[in-house]
Amino acid sequence: MAVLLGAGMSQVLVLNASYEPLNITTWRRAMVMTLKGKAEGLEYDSDREIRRGTHPPTVIRLRQYVKIPYRQLPLTRRNLFQRDHHTCQYCGSSTDQLSIDHVVPRSRGGADLWENVTTACLSCNVRKGNRTPKEAGMPLRHTPRRPPSSLSFEASRQIHAGHHREWAKYVIGS
Repeated sequence: MAVLLGAGMSQVLVLNASYEPLNITTWRRAMVMTLKGKAEGLEYDSDREIRRGTHPPTVIRLRQYVKIPYRQLPLTRRNLFQRDHHTCQYCGSSTDQLSIDHVVPRSRGGADLWENVTTACLSCNVRKGNRTPKEAGMPLRHTPRRPPSSLSFEASRQIHAGHHREWAKYVIGS
C-alpha cells in the first residue's frame, strides 16, 4: 500500500551539477525534474513510498550546471543566534536570555560585521563589558565568521534539527 505525501510534507535538497547546494524544493517538484531528465536522484526516503516500490528523493543533482549569483546572508539577530547554535560563545550555556556582543566594542570602533559579533549570555556580556575578550580574560569558543551561504545555512539548520541527516555530506558547515 502506497503512502501519499502532501506537497509540503517532504523537502528535497537540490544540488548543482558540481554538487554544491542550490535550493530546497518539494518532493513533487523533484520528481518532475527527475522524470523530465533534468536531474538525477542521489538519496531517497526509504521510509515513504509514492507508488509501490517508488520512494521520494531527498537529494537530487541537476544534470547541467546552473550559474547563480552569490547572495550574502544578512546579519540579523535570528541568523546570528542560528550561526552560534543559540549558545553563549564565552561560557557555553544555552539559556533563553542571550544577547549580542561585539568582540571589539562599538565604542572602540568595532563594526556590525559577522566577524565582530557573537552571542553571549547576559552575565558574560556584563562581565566582558567594554573590553576585548583578551583584555577580559574570556576567550571565545569559536571565532566568529560569515556563514558560507543562506542555503547552506538553512540546510545546516535542518540537519541539526534532526531532519534530513542524509544532506550532511552535501552541505558545508553541517
